[in-house]
Amino acid sequence: MVIVGINAYHADSSAAIFVDGKMIAAIEEERFTRVKHWAGFPRLAIEFCLREAGVTWEQVDFFAIGRDPKAKMINKLLYVSKNFLGSFSVVKDRVVNSHKVATIQNELSVISGLPEWKFENKIKNIEHHRSHLASAFFASPYEEAACLSIDGSGDFSTTMIGVGKGNTIDVLDSVDFPHSLGIFYTAFTQLLGFPHYGDEYKVMGMAPYGEPKYLDLLRDVIELTDDGLFKLNLEYFRKGTHGVISYGDDHIPVVKIMYSDKMISKFGKARDKDEPLTAYHKDLAASVQRMAELTIFHILNHLQKRTGLTNVCIAGGVAQNSVANGKITRNTGFKNVYIPSAGHDAGISMGAALFVQHQLLNTARTEPIYSAYTGSRYSNEEVRKILDAKGIEYTQLPDEEIYDKVTECLVNGGVVGWMNGRAEFGPRALGARSIIADPRRTDAKEILNLKIKRRESFRPFAPSILKEYVGEYFELDEPVPFMEKVFPIKVEKRKEIPAVTHVDGSGRLQSVDKNISPRYYALIDAFRKKTGVPILLNTSFNENEPIVNSPEEALACYTRTQMDMLVIENIVISRK
Repeated sequence: MVIVGINAYHADSSAAIFVDGKMIAAIEEERFTRVKHWAGFPRLAIEFCLREAGVTWEQVDFFAIGRDPKAKMINKLLYVSKNFLGSFSVVKDRVVNSHKVATIQNELSVISGLPEWKFENKIKNIEHHRSHLASAFFASPYEEAACLSIDGSGDFSTTMIGVGKGNTIDVLDSVDFPHSLGIFYTAFTQLLGFPHYGDEYKVMGMAPYGEPKYLDLLRDVIELTDDGLFKLNLEYFRKGTHGVISYGDDHIPVVKIMYSDKMISKFGKARDKDEPLTAYHKDLAASVQRMAELTIFHILNHLQKRTGLTNVCIAGGVAQNSVANGKITRNTGFKNVYIPSAGHDAGISMGAALFVQHQLLNTARTEPIYSAYTGSRYSNEEVRKILDAKGIEYTQLPDEEIYDKVTECLVNGGVVGWMNGRAEFGPRALGARSIIADPRRTDAKEILNLKIKRRESFRPFAPSILKEYVGEYFELDEPVPFMEKVFPIKVEKRKEIPAVTHVDGSGRLQSVDKNISPRYYALIDAFRKKTGVPILLNTSFNENEPIVNSPEEALACYTRTQMDMLVIENIVISRK
């Protein structure tokens, strides 16, 4: 059985492929197009998945599309009818987008070269949030769990709760657009001067620099309801009938301004991008983050009481809020939390395929997914050919010599680009496409921002820590395979690893398992043997672009920045 999952004509378009129940490959289209959050049809990602699985177009049994234009049609029509004139342009855009989704059969025919009839009865449309739920539950280790999907919006839903048991997810309730925690967070992200799609993480990173002084004011913006859900005070938001996200011919998602004049009058005018961040901006960020957390805990506490379960699986764009994720077991009745590596919309492809595989076909569950390494990979021979063609000097070393050479560079204040094995699926670099540095250095953040990242100073860098040492350094000892949670660092350890300790004493960790990430584990362990610290500073291998995918992109990033060393598999390139 071969199932290809697709997220198309939506931000973070992607593809995933399952063969006989096992995920063989999954990747975002942006890794090929080199455009962040690219939202067209993921042709290159699909072709990559087919190559990795060694199957042809004709051998695919089902194409699972993580979008169902027919979902909640009555709700959509009722919403639009309340403001038809104001909705006209948006309805037109959505009709065009929905038509694209509805003609997937034609798209597959064009790129495969096969006649359209070859794809008849092979296409399954799976609702956006059901795909999110499936990406979390069916990939989890739990036989039974509560499920939450929460984001901006998709197929007219913004939040969906349910229960997963065995091969089935039963939906318990949902929240309809425009009442959305994602829209709430995005509107304030824009007000704080970060207007681009996906900028919400900047507000999360800035929040610890402030105090949640405006929480009471925000309670008028979002109301926590007795049914365990929430609703927005829509007076604070631009009408949803005027559109939220648009996609041009370049397939780049553009977010419309989401706040209204009332929000400006209550919280002040939007910060200009060049305007300095003030104490007020930081306090507002802290308040927005805290209100988002309270909303998530409100939903989860009601869900836990309703189901009586202690396992929970979460996905959706809001599930990328690692600060909130790290507080779930301390603020709700849930004891175990699973969030996939691509909890955002790229994970829709994986989820849609899993939904077809288990919910529709009743295929037996397989091993839980703890590895995000499903993307591109290159051999030493391929890397040498690329470098030889460019006349680049390099050395090829066995693993042990590489670990020694890299860690020596790090101990001496160097910054290393590390490209190893298959690329990660999702927004986090997890030791396959990473830039690494010494976490003990007080000046590491400044070095990285000066040499490579050139990003806001308030944004933290992450610690990759050997799994066995999490409890020694962090106040919680839970597995965090995908860097999806932020935990408090023990007070006595903060001075030891200042480069990865955020201003509030926390760290967004990745617990590194030697069975899942053997070479990255060995590198960190080599650093531990030299320094006594089982941690490396880890940030994504990119510079204002999607994470590097190929050796050429890694080399280009290395060349235009001031990295001290580049390692691609067993190939080492160093500055003279």
